[in-house]
Amino acid sequence: MTQTQDYVVVATAKDGGILAYAATTRHLVDELQRRHDTWPVVTAALGRVATMGALLTAGLKHPQHEITLQVQGGGPIGKIVVVATGLGTVKGYVDEPHLDFPLNEFGKLDVKRAVGQEGFLYVLKDLGLQEPYRGSVPIVSGEIGEDFTYYFAVSEQTPSAVATGVLVAPELSVLAAGGLLLQVLPDAAEEVIAAVEKGIAELPQVTNLLVQGEDPETMLRRVLGEDVKILSRHPVAFSCSCSRERLGRVLLSLGKQELTDLLEEQGHAELVCHFCSERYLFDGEELRVLRDSARY
Repeated sequence: MTQTQDYVVVATAKDGGILAYAATTRHLVDELQRRHDTWPVVTAALGRVATMGALLTAGLKHPQHEITLQVQGGGPIGKIVVVATGLGTVKGYVDEPHLDFPLNEFGKLDVKRAVGQEGFLYVLKDLGLQEPYRGSVPIVSGEIGEDFTYYFAVSEQTPSAVATGVLVAPELSVLAAGGLLLQVLPDAAEEVIAAVEKGIAELPQVTNLLVQGEDPETMLRRVLGEDVKILSRHPVAFSCSCSRERLGRVLLSLGKQELTDLLEEQGHAELVCHFCSERYLFDGEELRVLRDSARY
């Protein structure tokens, strides 16, 4: 089956004992690679976190609800940041897009080495409440999937299994990307938990299944059996909320003196959005208008 759009499916299985999410995210990850010019191991790391963000969009109840994922493992890749919304939009960036390592001992991209294992995974949920939810756990693997599995178990007390994958072509394009999130609901029987653990252990790599033409629904049935009940299907896509107006407000926040210094030293200002790499040029006249309207 050829996918023309990325999407997430939500399902239940095992008599309602399992809540499951599955996604295909090739277009999303490919767009992130193109915008940030990431090299393969960075594409894999950023793509796995972006896929996790895509999976979590399906659990957001309102278009304005937002989840921010931040991975800081102490490795040379630096910080990975992904923001996902209830609209199904995902954006993200990484500090160091240009890294290259030999393949690991399994012949795979060495994401663990790039991410590092001396740091934390942070999750910020803005669900329209007075205060956003904040959770964090130490990085336990650097492979991303295991780190989110640990996060759900420790920070949200929800036994979970996470599998994410990105397959990158030699010319840097993304051949496949996707993931699974399986969560054990309260009062699930022990045999249900055991069956899920067995299904995950026997699951081929997610990217291999996607390349072979399997879709998220088929992947869920492979892991959970034929009693999977599909509840909903949600499109996901890259989208950035930056704009000239928003970046203008960033410049305005610098204040009169700094804007004056910019005018005198450079005569213009160029801002680049972290999330989409779009460049915004403000000429001298625009800077003067901003400076004159600054309050301090």
